[in-house]
Amino acid sequence: MKKANYLLKLLAILPAICFFISCNAVENETDSSSILIVENIMGQDLEDNEANFLQSDVLYQDPTTGAETIHADIATATLRTKLLNPLSVTGPSQYNDIMLDRYVVTYFRSDGNNTEGVDVPYSFEGHISVNIPVDSEVGVSFVIVREVAKLEPPLVNLQAARDAGVLQVHAKVEFFGHDMANKNIKATGYLDVFFANYANESGG
Repeated sequence: MKKANYLLKLLAILPAICFFISCNAVENETDSSSILIVENIMGQDLEDNEANFLQSDVLYQDPTTGAETIHADIATATLRTKLLNPLSVTGPSQYNDIMLDRYVVTYFRSDGNNTEGVDVPYSFEGHISVNIPVDSEVGVSFVIVREVAKLEPPLVNLQAARDAGVLQVHAKVEFFGHDMANKNIKATGYLDVFFANYANESGG
């Protein structure tokens, strides 16, 4: 009798177990059987070397001509697609591939001063079109700081020397897409960004 009751209880909870295995609620409560993973996000230092942070010059002055220019900053994300349940009896298929279509960058500070256009640059959305086959890894380049952000507070204050020093912010990057069964996918990564009017001889 005890064995029979145990079996009945097991049968009762099996649907719930299958539900949690098959649904991907990690990021966006989707029911996709695939998961998107942000392996890393890389920026550049002042010498244009790849780094796990970004040093962003708010105003570049050519050391030879003295010409001043503003440019966007580019970051690179390494993204991977995997099955949510690697022990699936059916295995992967083309329906598990993920197509990225957009990303959102939001900035915030550790001290809690996060008013956009005052303490941190405005958040923005960008569009991309990248296919990531299941069990594959893809590098994606994208704009993480727009030119227009350097013409607005708080970055323009650094450019005009109204604020001194370095402004450190954290960039939160959310990637959005869908699998080939048209089920939504989302993944999030972060990159530290250091804004300043860096000296010309530093290559900034």
